[in-house]
Amino acid sequence: MDHSVLFAQTPAALPDILADIERLVSCESPSNDLAAVARSADVVAELGTAQLGAVPEQIVFDGVRHLRWRFGPGPTCVLLLGHHDTVWPIGSLTAHPVGVTDGVLRGPGCFDMKAGLVMAMHAAAALPDPSGVTLLITGDEEAGSPTSRELIETEASGCTAALVLAASADGGALKTERKGVSRYEVHIQGRAAHAGLEPWRGVNADVELAHQILAVQALADPAQQTSVVPTAMSAGTTANTVPAQGRLSVDARVRSVTEQVRLDTAIRALRPVLPGAGLEITGGPNHPPLEARSSADLFDRAARLAARLGLAPLTSTAVGGASDGNFTVGIGTPTLDGLGAVGGGAHSDDEHVFVGELPGRTALLTALLSDLLRPAGAPLPY
Repeated sequence: MDHSVLFAQTPAALPDILADIERLVSCESPSNDLAAVARSADVVAELGTAQLGAVPEQIVFDGVRHLRWRFGPGPTCVLLLGHHDTVWPIGSLTAHPVGVTDGVLRGPGCFDMKAGLVMAMHAAAALPDPSGVTLLITGDEEAGSPTSRELIETEASGCTAALVLAASADGGALKTERKGVSRYEVHIQGRAAHAGLEPWRGVNADVELAHQILAVQALADPAQQTSVVPTAMSAGTTANTVPAQGRLSVDARVRSVTEQVRLDTAIRALRPVLPGAGLEITGGPNHPPLEARSSADLFDRAARLAARLGLAPLTSTAVGGASDGNFTVGIGTPTLDGLGAVGGGAHSDDEHVFVGELPGRTALLTALLSDLLRPAGAPLPY
């Protein structure tokens, strides 16, 4: 068995992994603070350079810093994908200091997903030859990847696999299915009138909104696990005026491309109910679904490798949230998600990582990389 594959599983590696995670978590990086994201990018670059022996390219789009390491002269075979921005505002460390107690690491963004970034660096560094690997760490995933989506899709194009270092699901399960996401804005145009003197001259945007809320919610399909949720809403100006305008936000989640198309067609076919009302629909699908068939072969490979490494049997699950893995599978690249840390509490006061799981998970990632880079017909290196 090749000990380079098991490098990150040895007890000697864990202190370095922990030190790197704590350093990265200690640099706060909320997505909406470009200066903070830039500081975080510098820390990621410093840690990655020390581990990987190479300085990353720093790619800036609209002020957002992304980092890319490409190894070897040839085309990329495997894309390692993660993000260094978080949902936590500056100052969160005061109430949630970084530290380890009783084998549990805590700190804002440790689970989602700074521990996964460190795992990716150590796994790639453990490869005898990382040629064919690209490590891409973006700075706006928590904001929906508005500046990095095109970069992600370009890097994933033509790859054998994309491995996403998002945090695991409960119990360490890999995320082999993610729902696709569509977001819409329903804009209502009514007509104002005095609510007491002549309300009949108005077209009430509130009432039209009520009709549209019911129509939108009726598009959900529990049998298909399709959710269509009216969320933020606004209308009206004063308490004695028939509202002339209204707006409704809609969040929709689907398991399949077919269902995403069905839902998009239905929402765009909505029509006003009240005479004289106007209706405009904006938005649409923004994350294609990560369907189970797109990750099945990679999960089976990872499960076999986990058994060879003596790790607990891998499990998998479907989740409703989207990640950058939705983009990679959307262009046809097989994708395995949830390969990051084992823990819980993402985006909450209880965010945490189980320290004891870090070596084995990093070793699994190293083994999976090695296996994916193995020439056809070559023997397993472990």
